[in-house]
Amino acid sequence: MIYHHIALNVPLGLLTYSHPQAIPAGTRVMVPFRGREAVGVVWGTDVKPEIAPAKILPVKQVFGQEPPLPEDWRALLDFVSRYYLYPIGQAVFAALPQGLREARAVELPQPPRFYGLSDEGRLQEPPPARFSKQHALWQALAAGHQEEACLKTIHPQAGKLLQQWRQAGWLDESAAATPQIDASQHLLNDDQQAAADTLQTGIGSFQTFLLYGITGSGKTEVYFDAMAKVLAQGRQVLFLLPEINLTPQLLKRVSERFGEVPTAVLHSQTAAGRRTQDYLRAMTGQAKLVIGTRLAVFTPLPDLALIVVDEEHDASFKQDNELRYHARDLAVWRGKQSACPVVLGSATPSLESWHKAQSGGYRLLELTQRAHRAARPPQVEILDVRRQQLDNGFSQQALKLIQENHQNGGLTLVYLNRRGFAPALFCGDCGHIFGCPRCSAKMVLHQRARQLRCHHCDFRQAIPRKCPDCGNQDLTAVGHGTQRVEETLKSFLPQATVVRVDRDSTARKNDWERLYRDIADNRIDVLVGTQMLAKGHDFARLNLVVVLNADGSLYSADFRAPEKLFAELMQVAGRAGRADAAGRVLIQTQLPEHPVFAAVKAQDYPAFAAHELAEREMFGMPPFGFQAAVRADAVAIGQAQDFLAGIKAEVENRLPPEVSLLGPVPMFMMRLAERERAQVFLESPSRKHLHRAAALWLYLLQGRRDAAVRWSIDVDPLEM
Repeated sequence: MIYHHIALNVPLGLLTYSHPQAIPAGTRVMVPFRGREAVGVVWGTDVKPEIAPAKILPVKQVFGQEPPLPEDWRALLDFVSRYYLYPIGQAVFAALPQGLREARAVELPQPPRFYGLSDEGRLQEPPPARFSKQHALWQALAAGHQEEACLKTIHPQAGKLLQQWRQAGWLDESAAATPQIDASQHLLNDDQQAAADTLQTGIGSFQTFLLYGITGSGKTEVYFDAMAKVLAQGRQVLFLLPEINLTPQLLKRVSERFGEVPTAVLHSQTAAGRRTQDYLRAMTGQAKLVIGTRLAVFTPLPDLALIVVDEEHDASFKQDNELRYHARDLAVWRGKQSACPVVLGSATPSLESWHKAQSGGYRLLELTQRAHRAARPPQVEILDVRRQQLDNGFSQQALKLIQENHQNGGLTLVYLNRRGFAPALFCGDCGHIFGCPRCSAKMVLHQRARQLRCHHCDFRQAIPRKCPDCGNQDLTAVGHGTQRVEETLKSFLPQATVVRVDRDSTARKNDWERLYRDIADNRIDVLVGTQMLAKGHDFARLNLVVVLNADGSLYSADFRAPEKLFAELMQVAGRAGRADAAGRVLIQTQLPEHPVFAAVKAQDYPAFAAHELAEREMFGMPPFGFQAAVRADAVAIGQAQDFLAGIKAEVENRLPPEVSLLGPVPMFMMRLAERERAQVFLESPSRKHLHRAAALWLYLLQGRRDAAVRWSIDVDPLEM
């Protein structure tokens, strides 16, 4: 028997199984595990068993018809498991699509077939023009080799006709074709051309570029220019986006520029079967362009030549549960592994990336002007509303601007980071606020659904008729959510079309496509939205942005709060004035003297970054120091804190002096889904020492058995 190390989706290391023949590493297999059948991935072959051979169970089935997961992919997952201190088996299965996690064989995608007229076919008379679809099909074949799937869009019976014409000797068939990349219809400005030329010189070797461009500066066209060179060579590109809702708009632009390039789209709303097939198409080299959200960073790509990470600053690239990886950082690691360039793009780069660019770790490329020649940066006004009477969150100046913009035919975006009707329901008699029974968070009033909802654990209940403490039936909605703002604007501008855009209104698959179509057709006058509308969207008619309640995040204990707010406000302000119409932004605040608002008004990211980095350096915070968070949750906060305190007592005297510990302390949101949470922060100026300390915590955590407590380790955490 030959012994193999196999990764299973369990919180253990590699397990040993036997098989009469050597199974190639990366092969999926089915094995027995605790009385059931489980799928695994072979990680090592011909290994020396560490237990008695009689106790080693045999592999039950080998899925040998599938191509093994490649060596560089396994090296990536080995690194991820080590760096993020997560069990190798669970890391492997977090990186696989649903179809490859199931204990059954998968259907392999068939390579695309391309057809064109042979020499003999070109001597034949084409079908008569009266048979319009057959004639169009013949003309397409005469123009050059076309993929069968594209030909079927011309004629529904293309498969049958292709078979007949091929048997007659009129067609040539090939398994692949070099895609035709059309020249860009956009004339790049000097900044764009310089950045694109620099990127192109980097193709073929590893280098990380930070493409810093003001909003509307045309970063996507710079990406496309570099992608065109790679795709024309028949090589592969990985394009990462932070949010699913950015995908439809990007795909439209991709189809216009790279229509002939085999493309795979990987995100959580893709059907499981389609996602598995696209994953396999990428792994076998059939798909040349892979577009996806953070999980797509794990896609095996045998001929990877370029990685693009758009909106690289976005926190959505960080997974906040289970395998807590950062897709942007892994993209850079993959670029080094594949010896290919990585492009990180943003109008508001993360301070970590900006610091690396300033210190020479990344190469900085700058776009300082808007791509549309007539477009100018928006005019930003900061409005102090401390002494103003607000109408459901609106100042009179804001309402007047919205009214005037509607009368002039403009499109307005009203932005606030709070969905629902109101953030809280309040009893004016006794002061009772309706909180979530499972979390330390307020319930949010959703008026139309007649519900209170928790936006953290999704607990829901009907709106109560009276206060549970004093019986008062006159309950008051406190604060403003997107639903309440939408209703206010509909009352104020009854002749305008007001559309709310948040997670509640865009839950269905085609909602975003319909929204883009309605905006393009000028059927919307006012958009009311949350962060979903702040990123990456390009609406030519949008020329006014009004920001309500911009101060909320500044009350946070998170040291990243100013950075997040600055990025949020700069991104949403950048939606205005991207075409011919001048843009205007009004930001309402009760903290007008805060430095972040002065920086937004000046639209000066470098000055803001320099100020923030100086403060971070003074206190040894990232990127000048490194962090890990050890978290525990239990039914009662005392259990979680005692659990962490016990391990802290064991570990304190064994840590390098460069590592400091903070805690255990309750998390900012202490209670979530009926569990109470505490954490210990590890901090060090040395990533190496921090990682050794976190690994020691992991070792002690694994040895401590307490069924009442769940724990996790988050390396490079973004949330407090």
